[in-house]
Amino acid sequence: MTTQHAVNIEAIIKAEITAQLGFDPDNPPTQVSDIQAAEVLGAKKTTLAVWRSTGRYNLPFVKVGRLVRYRVSDLAAFLARRTADHTGEVC
Repeated sequence: MTTQHAVNIEAIIKAEITAQLGFDPDNPPTQVSDIQAAEVLGAKKTTLAVWRSTGRYNLPFVKVGRLVRYRVSDLAAFLARRTADHTGEVC
């Protein structure tokens, strides 16, 4: 996948995240809460907490005190990296 293609996919995913969370597409947020990030990923908030503490997935987050936020751009990049068009099995 070319770099330009990856950037286009991430932009599409960012727009989908914005729409899924009900934000204005003309003024999307730069960061979302851990609850909103979990909704986008189809995971539980506690699952994200485990990922943060174990480093299981390379999903950057911002933490100030107890407040945890995820950049929409990081969520889009994460989903783009994890997007596959086959399982690798040969039929």
